[in-house]
Amino acid sequence: MPEEFLTELEMVHDYKFQISFDDEGLADIYSDEPKPVGGGEHPNATRFLSAAVGNCLCASLAFCLRKARSEPISIKARVKTTLGRNDKGRLRVLGMHVTLLPEVDDPAKLERCLPLFQDFCTVSAAVREGIDIVVDVEPQKKRGA
Repeated sequence: MPEEFLTELEMVHDYKFQISFDDEGLADIYSDEPKPVGGGEHPNATRFLSAAVGNCLCASLAFCLRKARSEPISIKARVKTTLGRNDKGRLRVLGMHVTLLPEVDDPAKLERCLPLFQDFCTVSAAVREGIDIVVDVEPQKKRGA
């Protein structure tokens, strides 16, 4: 059965919006367009999309590692988002290149997760249907090793 949730947006002024979630306890966040259109005080929708893709991939990798009984020491990500114009001259997200930087105790369990975790990322799987997303994983050396 499909799950639904509600996200509400309300214009504060110009291009600044307050974003509220239906989950109790979640703080409101704000979005804004960069200058010169907006004030540039908050991330815009494109930056939230980039963050959502990176966050979902990190969470999916962490979930897979934990299922394999390997607690990640650290997982970081860099998401390089490319913007460009389509054939109508409209600005679009052309692609994303995500680099995950996991630090793990057991490299063998990380290797087991590599072919699996992306398939469980709700956001990148949906976005990938319209935007090319490349994912690289660069394991980090264990601290103190």
